[in-house]
Amino acid sequence: MDIRVLTSADIPHVQSTNITNLPENYFLKYYLYHALSWPQLSWVAVDVSRPKKTPYDPPKIVGYVLAKMEEEPVNGIQHGHITSLSVMRTHRRLGLADKLMRQSQRAMVEVYGAQYVSLHVRMSNIAALRLYRDTLGFAVEKVEAKYYADGEDAYSMKMDLKFLREHIEAEEEYADEGQEVGDVGKNEEKKKDGEEGKKKRKVKLGRGLGVGELVERNESKA
Repeated sequence: MDIRVLTSADIPHVQSTNITNLPENYFLKYYLYHALSWPQLSWVAVDVSRPKKTPYDPPKIVGYVLAKMEEEPVNGIQHGHITSLSVMRTHRRLGLADKLMRQSQRAMVEVYGAQYVSLHVRMSNIAALRLYRDTLGFAVEKVEAKYYADGEDAYSMKMDLKFLREHIEAEEEYADEGQEVGDVGKNEEKKKDGEEGKKKRKVKLGRGLGVGELVERNESKA
């Protein structure tokens, strides 16, 4: 399974997955709007186990997350929003929804400095509610009456991304703990060169040596 960023070529296949699984459907230009405006936030799960008969066979997209940043954030607080998330029934219970969401959320923090992420879910969609609340860690913030086109109410859910920011900062701090720089680094280099010099062996050169001694020694075998 390949989890990667959504491309414009994926959009018709993502739309097909959306129509198959969800009642909330969108025009192609709406997907394109997400892909062009926030190219790092939307991801797809591709089943690469299916052999391609020709190089022109389309990817088998079995899941996706469509996400964006809030364009007019309240109080200027940057936050992301999950527009749509879906996984084909044939590929559920594999953790794909979790992986897609984690990738999108990480990009929200790294690229846009998001403080939290929000989404809406139908009050009747118990399975999705459990996924968001119990597996992904979202909390119900409020109920929005008649949110959907058919008049159904929605749960407005939210998740703070502080834990992810701290995790990313810890990774960056660990990555910076490399070779020392400045005078300390120079001293370390000299020390390293001195230790390596001690390990070097002196070899006699000259015409007086026998042929056997002129053959380069393979120290690795020794």
